[in-house]
Amino acid sequence: MRPLPRLLAFTDGSVRTSHHLGASAAAIASLGPAVALVARDPAASASDLSTFTVRLLAIAHPAEAAVIVSARPDIAASLGADGVQLRAGDLAPGDARQVLPTGWIGRSVHTASEAVDAVAAGADYLVAGNIWQTPTHPDRPGIGLGLIETLASLGRPVIAIGGITADRAREVHAAGGYGIAAIRALWSARDPAAAAAALLEAWTTSTEY
Repeated sequence: MRPLPRLLAFTDGSVRTSHHLGASAAAIASLGPAVALVARDPAASASDLSTFTVRLLAIAHPAEAAVIVSARPDIAASLGADGVQLRAGDLAPGDARQVLPTGWIGRSVHTASEAVDAVAAGADYLVAGNIWQTPTHPDRPGIGLGLIETLASLGRPVIAIGGITADRAREVHAAGGYGIAAIRALWSARDPAAAAAALLEAWTTSTEY
């Protein structure tokens, strides 16, 4: 399996139905293997999520970017996506692996104890947050970078989500984060490719990249 991308471009219902989806997705995917487009829309039917995933795959794979499907390892497996992103209430990572034999199994976590359980259950990487307060979840205060520092010791890549900006991405890198995930910072940007490059700068300019 190739290295996990450093930047996960999560989507939501407004992104999925946007008239600008194709152009924005192509711009983000132009950064290649450093990026994964995450097909996510909790309100979408299985059919709509599948159609969305097919569209993202057609855009991402020619540029060697990845596509990860939220919540549905069966859709990821059937369409040849590169992984699945699980939440609390979805299949456990080990069960998802039975459905998706190859590809990344990610787990969204909010606490250290959730992360420990996710790693024990077989998660390949962790998406931790929300690190800063975000309009996506206005009722949730930011957890802070201390969570990234704690989870980095678990031996799995830790990707920060929630209120991510280019400046904050550098703080995530300094705290030991493997990468970052974002929605609005990418899909609402005037120049999504430039926004993606700015978010990735701390990693692309470091010796570990």
